[in-house]
Amino acid sequence: MYSGMTRDALDWQKKIKKFVDNELIPWEVHAELNNGEIPNEIEQKHIGIARSFGLPGMGVSKEEGGLGLSMLEQMIIWEQLGRVTNALGWCFPEVQDWMIKNCNDYQKEKYLKPLLKVEKRECYAITEKGAGSDVEGSIESTAEKKNNEYVINGEKWYVTGANKADFFFVQAKIKGGSNEGTDALFFVDKNLPGVELLESPPFSHTYAFHHSIYKFNNVTIPLKNLIGKEGEGMSYTHSWFRHERLGIAARCCGAAERLIDEVTSFAKDRKAFGDVIANFQAVQFMLADSVNELLSARLMLYEACKAHDSNVDVKILHAKCSMVKLFASEMANRVADRAVQIFGGRGYMRENVAERYYRELRVDRIWEGTSEIHRLIIANSLYKRGLQSLIE
Repeated sequence: MYSGMTRDALDWQKKIKKFVDNELIPWEVHAELNNGEIPNEIEQKHIGIARSFGLPGMGVSKEEGGLGLSMLEQMIIWEQLGRVTNALGWCFPEVQDWMIKNCNDYQKEKYLKPLLKVEKRECYAITEKGAGSDVEGSIESTAEKKNNEYVINGEKWYVTGANKADFFFVQAKIKGGSNEGTDALFFVDKNLPGVELLESPPFSHTYAFHHSIYKFNNVTIPLKNLIGKEGEGMSYTHSWFRHERLGIAARCCGAAERLIDEVTSFAKDRKAFGDVIANFQAVQFMLADSVNELLSARLMLYEACKAHDSNVDVKILHAKCSMVKLFASEMANRVADRAVQIFGGRGYMRENVAERYYRELRVDRIWEGTSEIHRLIIANSLYKRGLQSLIE
């Protein structure tokens, strides 16, 4: 057991594992065959359980209505939620700590409190057609202050979950004024005039949460919808990136654990050439490599969480989050590939967990920073701050 694991973390691990095993996993195949959707009464049951656990505010302080969990405890939860396919673990919205620290009272009341109660859902409109990996330098969407309003214009791609959301976090460049060209982050209600859905393209995975393309045509919002100050938008986006990169790493560890468990059980039962295939060295080597890589990724994740909870320098933390997201996402993809191979023809059936993960995990090497971008972040941090800052 990891030396930094607390009794509370272990309790959360047990509780969420039971939730995933008993309530979520039984609906995977149904979701797979129905475009990611499950019956509304079942979806509402899942939402109710998540709300009763307090998961929407797991990282929010108790004073602000949350659970006040450490980052390690939060990622223990997301690791278990990663053990289910078809995004069924995304059955609740999440209020992150950086939001509470930077949103005004109006924003907390209108947007964050409803998220905590699962009365509303959010989505993030950051990526653009020409601004993927180079978010900071290539954003073209603008926010121009006119009288007592901001006017938002631009086109946003891959807005995950927008079809189920009530509002966006929109990143844009300030147009005009002394802060022209700086980044800013805004709350934008989805039902406002000028918000136009252009397309919801199908993706490899079968999720009920679409990755839609939206256009903002002279969308007007009040000044109080600006989060923090003009020029600070990218710092909030970086906070979101760090949290999401840890979350991706955690879910990848959960996915790898599920895959190893499932394919090991199959290998111990499947017979070929007069013996169970678990006794074949080719299978043993694939399973052994998978276990080794999972443990390595999990230890990296827990150490990165420890760094976050210890308030290390944010630039060092940024690199550590890149390190674990890079390693865990590539690890999980290798494990999924091996699982498909061991399952054989069964591993290519959509009703098989390995087939679903084989498709789903591929995007984890792309979104919230490609593997190549993370290698650049790690290398640049190495050059600027030295090896010890990354490995201690």
